[in-house]
Amino acid sequence: MLTHHKIIAAELKVAEKQITATINLLDEGASVPFISRYRKEATGSLDEVEVAAIRDRVLQLRDLDKRREAILKSMTELGKLTPELEEQINQAETISLLEDIYLPYKPKRKTRASVAKEKGLEPLALQILEQRNFDLAAEANKFVDPEKAVNSVDEALAGARDIIAEMIAENAEARNKMRTYFQEKAVFKSEVIKGKEEEGIKYKDYFEWSEPVKTAASHRVLAMRRGEKELILRLDALPPVEEAISILENQFIAGNNSASKQVQQALEDGYKRLLEPAMETELRVFTKQKADEEAIRVFAENARQLLLAAPMGQKNVMAIDPGFRTGCKVVCLDKQGQLLENTAIYPHTGQGNVKNAEFTIRQLCEKHNIEAIAIGNGTAGRETEAFVRTLNLPNITIVMVNESGASIYSASEVAREEFPTHDITVRGAVSIGRRLMDPLAELVKIDPKSIGVGQYQHDVDQNKLQASLDDTVISAVNAVGVELNTASKQILAYVSGLGPTLAKNIVDYRNTHGAFKNRESLKKVPRLGDKAYEQAAGFLRIRNAENVLDTSGVHPERYAVVDQMAKDLGTTVSALMKDTQLQKQIKLQQYVTTEIGLPTLTDILKELAKPGRDPREQFEAFNFTDGVNEISDLRIGMKLPGIVTNITNFGAFVDIGVHQDGLVHTSQLANRFVANPNDVVKVHQKVEVTVMEVDVARKRISLSMKTEANPKSEARNREPKEQKPKQNFKSNNNNKPNFKPRNEPKDADGDLQEKLAKLKGMFK
Repeated sequence: MLTHHKIIAAELKVAEKQITATINLLDEGASVPFISRYRKEATGSLDEVEVAAIRDRVLQLRDLDKRREAILKSMTELGKLTPELEEQINQAETISLLEDIYLPYKPKRKTRASVAKEKGLEPLALQILEQRNFDLAAEANKFVDPEKAVNSVDEALAGARDIIAEMIAENAEARNKMRTYFQEKAVFKSEVIKGKEEEGIKYKDYFEWSEPVKTAASHRVLAMRRGEKELILRLDALPPVEEAISILENQFIAGNNSASKQVQQALEDGYKRLLEPAMETELRVFTKQKADEEAIRVFAENARQLLLAAPMGQKNVMAIDPGFRTGCKVVCLDKQGQLLENTAIYPHTGQGNVKNAEFTIRQLCEKHNIEAIAIGNGTAGRETEAFVRTLNLPNITIVMVNESGASIYSASEVAREEFPTHDITVRGAVSIGRRLMDPLAELVKIDPKSIGVGQYQHDVDQNKLQASLDDTVISAVNAVGVELNTASKQILAYVSGLGPTLAKNIVDYRNTHGAFKNRESLKKVPRLGDKAYEQAAGFLRIRNAENVLDTSGVHPERYAVVDQMAKDLGTTVSALMKDTQLQKQIKLQQYVTTEIGLPTLTDILKELAKPGRDPREQFEAFNFTDGVNEISDLRIGMKLPGIVTNITNFGAFVDIGVHQDGLVHTSQLANRFVANPNDVVKVHQKVEVTVMEVDVARKRISLSMKTEANPKSEARNREPKEQKPKQNFKSNNNNKPNFKPRNEPKDADGDLQEKLAKLKGMFK
């Protein structure tokens, strides 16, 4: 049996020593960001994606080993473990194969086969399964026994068939063949449940729909399953029955006599009653897992792009949570995002209130030296933006901010802890303002599922989704780095090696003892030991630190080599970091040791050039088109600026300032074929789109990013066509796929003895 290291090395096409080093580091408690950033010599410069893949795969293989051990223990206790079975169990490479081997011996509830065995019919079943020529009725008559509730030859034969049916359905080879067959040839068929047409109109595409399971897109799989869960759709995932039966016949039918006919009956019964339902269940689980993985991947990629959106930086910010009748909540924040003042204005409820609102905004801007105004993009957002712009405030940037999840934050325990004396409207407005200053620092306080990106995130495996999102947030936080003296405990918790408890201890220590002057003083924080310090230190920044390297991404364990570089050049580290000419004189090769290689030295040189560099893009203000505030303002052919808010496998959603995102289908993303929308657009990207179709009633907007989009003028305000995926096969009048089952030839008579011997071996 191959070791885990060899298996993963072969699967990922990575050298085994890289796998071994990575697994050892993971087992020692090192985080993925730390390994990929600061242990490049050990891993051969594997990136975060590769390290995470190794981590996930080794966990899968270890879970497989645990199940293997449990099955071996159970088989031993049952007295069923033979050397042959033990070898099969040890060689099984998947959970499915393990369970197939174990299934015939697994303790189970009473079945038709177990009842027949209790009646003593198993010898008859095995005799029939051999399919030799014998007097079937006479042999069956020997098992007639009224005391065992076997009252006739027919009842004896029926019981024997039940045993054979279960043996066939539990045969590992047969199950493996059927599993492959279902994955290759099964077809999803969905239809609307009678009487649910109006209630389930959003599932109209799937009222009479079929497509091969093998090519079904993840979002369609999840949509059909959701429709089924809501009792709108009836969903099946089955292949053609005739071909499945034919595959089983080739394996189990070894003659053409009365016994073979009994096996044929048992085989058909076993397939329809036992094997088909089991395989369909497996297939549904398998396709759900694949769909989940794809949806989670899409969600995580969107979340990462949103988390890494360009920050405006430290500015004095006014944030407005807009509203009509209830007014707009206004807050003023200092450069660190601390709340200075809050009030409410009513610019949309009457002339007198408009004057008061104008006065209030001007006064607060002057009082707090406001540099930017963040306005939430929810209800009354565009109207509030238009009002603020009429004030012509000098030297103040006005920005619409995506407020998805702000209400979740405002009602959370985190918000209550931060602002115990303020209501949720104030907390929500503060969140909007802080998102403008630093999206990452604010969004980590919100459950990632609530930040408004992804597809079908509430339908997927929530544990896997959470694990993926945790990885995404951890990666984003550590890629950017965290300012130790201003960071909240929420963002500190995502720093490599820390977590919620140590993050809280850091903030408590900071509040008690004042700002950290250097990284080394982190070791004074309660319960923050050497291991946590090693993992976290390189990702924490200290502005204006005593040691200039504490502002950079250079790890403290490598400070000595930087000191040596400066010494060799006859200068100080501080001067070296400011002088690019001096940096060019560094000969990295002379600092290579058994512990430090060129990958780490190259990273150090990059940090010296741009210490603590923020990898996020520069912030640029964005304005929607004036006068286009509602979906009713749209006209076919309009060219509008927009911001990408969400990316799915079927296209990108774009905010054009009308309270309803429009969809740019993959076919409209570019003047070329687009397989992956992420190749063309990113979340928060600014784009120009053309309005193609508008459906006011259903709140649907179809957009195009093609350079020469050609909307149909007659499509104005009509219902857009449903965009159905292409079906890859023809259907007959009964909506059944016209698959032609393979008629595989039966073995010739000359092969009968060989086949009989094989059958005997199967059921030993």
